[in-house]
Amino acid sequence: MKKFLNIIILLFAICTYSNAQDNAKILSFENIINMAKNQSPDGLVAKNKYLGSYWQYRSYKASYMPMLTMDATLPNINRVISRIPLADGREVFQEQSSADYTMKMSLSKTIGLTGGQLFINSGLERLDVYKDSTTTSFLSNPITIGYRQPIFNYNPYRWERKIEPIKYDEAKQTYLEDMEQLSIKASNLFFDLLDAQIRARIAKINQANNDTLYKIAQGRYNLGKIAENELLQLELSLLNSNLQLEQTKNDVEVNLFRLKSFLGIKDNEKIDLLIPQQIPDFKVESSKAVAEARNNSSETLSFERKLLEAKSSVNRAKLENRFNANLYALYGLTQSAVEFANVYKNPQDQQQLSLGLQIPILDWGLARAKIKVAESNEELINTQIAQQKIDFDQQVLIKAMQFNMQYNQLMIASKADTIGAKRFEVTKARYMIGKVDITELNIAMTEKDRATQDYIAALRSFWNTYYEIRKLTLFDFVANKQLNVDFDNLK
Repeated sequence: MKKFLNIIILLFAICTYSNAQDNAKILSFENIINMAKNQSPDGLVAKNKYLGSYWQYRSYKASYMPMLTMDATLPNINRVISRIPLADGREVFQEQSSADYTMKMSLSKTIGLTGGQLFINSGLERLDVYKDSTTTSFLSNPITIGYRQPIFNYNPYRWERKIEPIKYDEAKQTYLEDMEQLSIKASNLFFDLLDAQIRARIAKINQANNDTLYKIAQGRYNLGKIAENELLQLELSLLNSNLQLEQTKNDVEVNLFRLKSFLGIKDNEKIDLLIPQQIPDFKVESSKAVAEARNNSSETLSFERKLLEAKSSVNRAKLENRFNANLYALYGLTQSAVEFANVYKNPQDQQQLSLGLQIPILDWGLARAKIKVAESNEELINTQIAQQKIDFDQQVLIKAMQFNMQYNQLMIASKADTIGAKRFEVTKARYMIGKVDITELNIAMTEKDRATQDYIAALRSFWNTYYEIRKLTLFDFVANKQLNVDFDNLK
């Protein structure tokens, strides 16, 4: 079978080379797949989708790092008329003018385990009061240490620590699957154009054959060796082959445009495609395919993420509609002075401790209803995911079986193509010496063309199934390793 396949590849390579005109670019199947991944608009969409997930993950990681901020007001000027009490108990309206300047530095960090926030502040204020003369005073807070802590509240940070890494891993696996989907789309467009080009070459050969046969038939008719009906049938075949040649040329142009559009090629250069020469010969073990799919697929990560999100929703419903408390504690140093040189001398300590409570008294069953809705949704998701896991395993098993059949079908199609071409040549030679009639010749030509197209269809099915099993498992069965890319180069 491999001998027959090599003969077919050589014949088509020769045809491709001989028909390449106007400096047409000759591309292989591998060239098209690589161009689809590296330069196609769909490839750039997949890359940017991954980068969006990457920066979202970076934002999540950064939210747990210490944050240093500075707030400043330089200046805040006020000129108002206010009610001023006098010593004798009366009140008068009097104009007041002031300017204050503030600067505050704050270092804070979120504690993901508890959902609290630790902060350290340092600040300085200056107040200028304008009256008959300017009065200036300063207030300093050299250091203030504080902590805010929700008690019994829903802690979103706890769930983020579980969900966000899974979402990022899911994005990476989705990118790999998008690359394999690109290969499937590129394969289909490749074989659309290849099929059109081969049909055009067949149509050209058939047109030349029909033209030759018609001229020979005219001579034989003039000698009275064939009937007029046979001559007319050959003339009709010639006209049909001329029409078929024009149609196939149009199909080539349409499919060439679609492929170039997909690859992002904007020039008008012609492209001639080569039939894929390297056909990987291997079998996919069903059990290994299912195991690799469970380990590598984004579907598995999606199942895990959805279950965690459902548990998070239940936890939120239970904690946000019950007794809640918030603790706020602060300790620091402060000092005021009319001169800047004294504002940091002998600072006094300051403390603050507060505990806020929120106790639902009557909510008419609102909290219980929200909890039941969340629990019902969790149960629904559990049921759906259990079924989706079964369906996913079944899909992988079916695809593995389909792939294992494709190679044998491809070899059969290759041999049928070789036999069809040989039979036509034999039938044509026998027709030339009058051993067979025109009907048998037409049947041989039709079967030859169908065998060639069936071979191209078998190639398409083989490569599509090849990339489909890779997409489902994210595993390279030829190299026996997981699919991966250098994600650092994508950033």
